[in-house]
Amino acid sequence: MRISQLEGKRVALWGWGREGRAAFQVLQARLPTLALTLFCPAAEADAARAETAGALQVETDVSGEALARFEVVIKSPGISPYKAEAQYALVQGTQFIGGTSLWFSEHADANGALPNTVCVTGTKGKSTTTSLLAHLLRAAGHRTGLIGNIGLPLLEALDPQPAPEYWAVELSSYQTGEVARSGVRPDVAIVLNIFPEHLDWHGSEQRYIDDKLSLVTGGHPRVAVLNAADEHLRVLQLPHSEIVWFNQPEGWHMVGEVVHRGTQPVFDTSNTPLPGRHNRGNLCAVLAALEALGLDAVALAPAVQSFRPLPNRLQLLGERDGLQWVNDSISTTPHASLAALDCFAGQRIALLVGGHDRGLDWHDFAEHMRVGAPVEIVTMGANGPRINALLAPLAEAGGFGLHAAGDLPHAVELARAALGEQGGVVLLSPGAPSFGAYKDYVARGRHFAELAGFDPDSISAIPGLGIG
Repeated sequence: MRISQLEGKRVALWGWGREGRAAFQVLQARLPTLALTLFCPAAEADAARAETAGALQVETDVSGEALARFEVVIKSPGISPYKAEAQYALVQGTQFIGGTSLWFSEHADANGALPNTVCVTGTKGKSTTTSLLAHLLRAAGHRTGLIGNIGLPLLEALDPQPAPEYWAVELSSYQTGEVARSGVRPDVAIVLNIFPEHLDWHGSEQRYIDDKLSLVTGGHPRVAVLNAADEHLRVLQLPHSEIVWFNQPEGWHMVGEVVHRGTQPVFDTSNTPLPGRHNRGNLCAVLAALEALGLDAVALAPAVQSFRPLPNRLQLLGERDGLQWVNDSISTTPHASLAALDCFAGQRIALLVGGHDRGLDWHDFAEHMRVGAPVEIVTMGANGPRINALLAPLAEAGGFGLHAAGDLPHAVELARAALGEQGGVVLLSPGAPSFGAYKDYVARGRHFAELAGFDPDSISAIPGLGIG
């Protein structure tokens, strides 16, 4: 649906975060006479009225009946469409869309395609992959937009002047379904991997997988760049798209630390700033996408040397008190924590895990702790006791030290003491969201940096975000 098609309809916004504000500003600019209602928590109502100078009718009763009064509800990504009130209104005929759908519709060509646009999703690694894609496109001299879930809502980049030649768009599982429902075909779509995540939003593991994969199963990109090593991806058949596989011998893949294109060695990643082997492997996805765009990926690969790693993603803060401090606050699944541990294999590690409990299964994580566990694990947060109880038998068998903390400051204190004068790495890779204790993973990472003795402002900026 294009923005102009909202004219004359009964339209509401649901959610007053950054996405909701972006939608309001766009609608005010494009459709200044359109009456708008905002549904938001009571705690946000006064601020919303003040910020919009009364241009919004604000309601705090978000019931199915209230939502059903509107023909279209523009929903913030963090609000699940599977909530009972949304499902009730949907049955009554209310259409739920998001800023993602509006942005895609506005940028589509006459054939419903989105040229020179690469969408990136995956359970882990998508932010670094999207940022790396934009970095290499810019290294080739192309004006590129780096937007989406990485930190710049799509509607905040609706109509930049001059327009970029390419778009690198990160999409969460909250947004991939929006692409499919928009009917707009991305030029290239990358799917890196699938692990259980956001089950509280999606309602089940299978629905999460289906929603995540809808970028390629329903979005019908011209080219789908897929990870041949992922069990959920390698069985896909996409009759509407060309599939390009990475992480297999015939395509872009890693041999040791060297990126290969088929049998051709292309680039040694040993000394690159990419954090973790999994991110170096995802360089293969980026190079495959560049080729799908018609660019010389072999020539562009060395430009990864000037890439600046993103904050909160295996971010080496530096040394304090004889310890190395690593901020991987964006880690919100047990699999992400395992990947982080792999990056520092062989070193003395105190791993900080735990946060908001959304019911993810930590048994596989525990199995991995039978061999190659860090020397110390500190559990914290709402699911900390559950993780601690699962790990306790392994720790008692002499595998590693196990400690229980009430919060992040306590966890940092315990990690310092546990590593002691021998030193090592304090690794914040919580494997769980920050909800409840912090506004988001960025706030959690900033607090960790501060507790470690670093300036949180200096570690927070996302390099290259926006148009450039």
